[in-house]
Amino acid sequence: MKFAQYLLLAMMTQWLVANIHAGPIEPPKGIRHYEIGPAPGFTLVDIDGDRFTLDAFRGRWVFLHFWASWCGPCREEMPTIQRMSESFSDDEFAVLLVNTAEDEDTIFSFLAEIDTDLKSLMDADGQVTEKFRPRGLPTTILIDPQGLVQYQAIGGREWHQAQYTDFLQALIDHQ
Repeated sequence: MKFAQYLLLAMMTQWLVANIHAGPIEPPKGIRHYEIGPAPGFTLVDIDGDRFTLDAFRGRWVFLHFWASWCGPCREEMPTIQRMSESFSDDEFAVLLVNTAEDEDTIFSFLAEIDTDLKSLMDADGQVTEKFRPRGLPTTILIDPQGLVQYQAIGGREWHQAQYTDFLQALIDHQ
């Protein structure tokens, strides 16, 4: 091998080692590493009756957000999730909202009231929510493209702020 080839091989090896040992991206305050393994699979319907499975979103980061209309922080947070979601393409980042144990009319009224075009899945019996064991609402779980739970945020936050959108973009870029 020529010197240039050795140099290129050494640089590539150094880059691989650095990236393998880089570990998870440090989250902003309020989001914690929550590496608990594979995300539990599920199938839920939205208020239009369309079926969604978590597995259909493999290959991209998933923002899985559990909420309820009676939850004050959920009400405040939903518009910020709407604005945040507009920063990303659906091909690179999936935003899945899961309403916990409320009926279709309640969900529809709430979403109309806050004027969002985000779809929400209905976990009418709360069983999917229970699989993820949130300690309260709202709770957001970030699932990596391989289907592994990586981060958790409990409580409301202003997701459209740069500290969160920059973090989410770093996750997408790092995959």
